[in-house]
This record gives sequence, structure tokens and C-alpha cells, in this order.
Amino acid sequence: MAETEYAVVLFHSTQGAIKAERVLLRVGFQVKLIPTPRQLSSDCGTALRCAWADVDAVCAVLREAKVEYDSVHKVIVKE
Repeated sequence: MAETEYAVVLFHSTQGAIKAERVLLRVGFQVKLIPTPRQLSSDCGTALRCAWADVDAVCAVLREAKVEYDSVHKVIVKE
């Protein structure tokens, strides 16, 4: 059974998630807005998913672009 590791980035608002997606797509990351998994948070309903391998670079780009995020979680999907 194969496993895929993703990073799920949580935000304080949907507007923040949309801004993050725009910034990250502009610099070439493969990201996707997803509904926030309820086991991670019940605050903002929109989160951003990216490859776990990209998480450090994604966070650096968000900090540089002054896009605030709440937290980052590792999610493993068994396929």
C-alpha cells in the first residue's frame, strides 16, 4: 500500500488561503485549496494542500510575501 505525504496549511481566514494560493502558484508550486479537515481545525473552512517535500519552501515564500498562516500539518494518505 503506497503512502503519499501532504502538508495542509491552515489560515485564519479564507481570504488568507486564497492569497497564499495566488502567491504560491505564481512562483510555480503545485498547491490546491481544500476544505479544512475537521480533525485539524474548526476555524477557517479553507486550507491549502501542497507536497510535504515542499513545505519548508512554501512557508518561506509565505513569510516573504507576508501571508499569515495559522499552522502546518502533515497528512499521510494511504492509497
